[in-house]
Amino acid sequence: MEKRILGLDPGLAILGFGAIACPPTRTQRLTTEVLTLDFGIIQTPAHTETGDRLCTIYNDLHDLLEHVRPDLVAIEKLFFYRMGNTIAVAQARGVVMLVLAQAKLPFVEFTPAQVKQALTGYGNADKHEVQQSVARELNLEKIPRPDDAADALALALAAWYQIG
Repeated sequence: MEKRILGLDPGLAILGFGAIACPPTRTQRLTTEVLTLDFGIIQTPAHTETGDRLCTIYNDLHDLLEHVRPDLVAIEKLFFYRMGNTIAVAQARGVVMLVLAQAKLPFVEFTPAQVKQALTGYGNADKHEVQQSVARELNLEKIPRPDDAADALALALAAWYQIG
């Protein structure tokens, strides 16, 4: 039976998601056996009150979980950019954690460096190298867009490599 993994790249304006289906065990690192189910973003309007934006994330994430029906979720650990942005990301991440708790879904967390290491073998790889690795590993014709969706797929793959 396949295992479905949902990667989430939290953000208040844009929350990236990427879902993959994998066999229950991984025989080797090659992901020809991994299927891309879906990827995209949950986007909230810029000039909307924060509470309304968080409600949008809450509702859309519930719909996404119902659509994907993941067995495991991979989330990016909070990474400090600028203080203002960090607070907004933390608020969105809190909503994500709430939705996952309500759904009783297990999750794993990765730092950006851990994802880079898992996909490229180098923890300081640049964003483009990681995106190229996502496209190659999932046999996609081009790099997934927007970047947030590619990042979410990278998180899902990192989880697959860890558990497989």
